[in-house]
Amino acid sequence: MSFLLPDAQMLYGELLRGVQALQASSPAPLQLVGIASGGAWLAERLQRDLGRPAAAGVISSALHRDDFARRGLAASAQTVLPFAVEGAHVLLIDDVLHTGRTLRAVINELFDYGRPASVQLAVLVDRGGRELPIEPQFCAARLRLPPGQSLALARQTSGDLRFVLKNQET
Repeated sequence: MSFLLPDAQMLYGELLRGVQALQASSPAPLQLVGIASGGAWLAERLQRDLGRPAAAGVISSALHRDDFARRGLAASAQTVLPFAVEGAHVLLIDDVLHTGRTLRAVINELFDYGRPASVQLAVLVDRGGRELPIEPQFCAARLRLPPGQSLALARQTSGDLRFVLKNQET
């Protein structure tokens, strides 16, 4: 059985429209923060496409993961938040939402920097399988994957986005 991967470029357009709608309904400007690494790529592009002059924030889940002892410190980006978190309205951006464990770790990391007024979540793909009560305010697509498969966002040198289907580690 073959599995048709979603078009990441097309879904990005949906994500952009969703983020614009979230911004329009927000009581204050949203601070975009991408979750390393795919979410960071998306937040960087959203920031540019929304005409915002400052860089988007990047946040890492590495130090707050519940499997840190097994995984160690990943070679992903480190947290950089170019705004004061205290009292800010934060929009976390991620590529693929699955169990919610990464989001739990990211929220812990965010609160290490201060107490935001609000935290929302926008994702490119929600693949279900939640282990924690975390839901996005916006997702461009929902899909179910074949057993033993995971979905990852890849960025080509041109900047174009695409999805890669991977076998999950056992």
